[in-house]
Amino acid sequence: MQIHPSIPDLRLALQGRGRIVFVPTMGNLHAGHIALMNEARARGDTVVASIFVNRLQFGPNDDFERYPRTFQDDCDKLAAAAVDVLFAPSESELYPEPQQYYVDPPGIQHQLDGEFRPGHFRGVATVVLKLFNIVQPQAAVFGKKDYQQLMVLRNMTRQMALPIDVIGGETVRADDGLALSSRNAYLSAAERAEAPRLQRILRRIATEISAGAADFARLERDAAAELDRHGWKTDYVAVRQQADLQVPDGAGGQPLVVLAASRLGSARLIDNVEITTGSGR
Repeated sequence: MQIHPSIPDLRLALQGRGRIVFVPTMGNLHAGHIALMNEARARGDTVVASIFVNRLQFGPNDDFERYPRTFQDDCDKLAAAAVDVLFAPSESELYPEPQQYYVDPPGIQHQLDGEFRPGHFRGVATVVLKLFNIVQPQAAVFGKKDYQQLMVLRNMTRQMALPIDVIGGETVRADDGLALSSRNAYLSAAERAEAPRLQRILRRIATEISAGAADFARLERDAAAELDRHGWKTDYVAVRQQADLQVPDGAGGQPLVVLAASRLGSARLIDNVEITTGSGR
């Protein structure tokens, strides 16, 4: 695996490499990331990963400074997954001067996760557009666990007319259903045992909606209350349309997704379940 910290060197290395499929990461890799690499391998000729902890997407109360940096271990995992090229820029390489031009997503950036992490999706969209311009891939893979991020980036790519196919990779889970996440490392043993409750609740909501339940607000309230009774601090549980994450309009038939974010101890966990049958009111 080639490792390039320099933008000019990376661009030179990617000349004539066929169909490039790109997987951006912030490092601290786990099996969920490796599944995205495997998805990328099946989609093209050259797999490019990046590792960059992007300050722009962290708020003042977020965990930028303590976000785990595990570069050598990450490189070993990427090499074992047959990743061809790793782009590992420094902050000064990617932001040689203060970033003054930003990608400002529409109103959805202020809802759901955006309500609790102001500026987060602005920072994500800006760095991903910059990475797209550097790598110039034909496709890019992002995990469905970060569902709102995937939707924002997919819609940005379409509206900016970028010739990039944005692919959603399925969420990888532990045996008990917990979605794999770098932030799971913040859980104590007792919190780790409790954490799968989030996925169980979302699956129950999806089952009820598929069976015809239509009072989405009640399902959301009951789920948040159940989590909080078990020691969580819930930001939201929400039933939304898959395409744009807007509140279902009542027309019926549109694919839905139920999403949640809740804190358990010092870890903020997010998860979602797509609803593909019986959707809508």
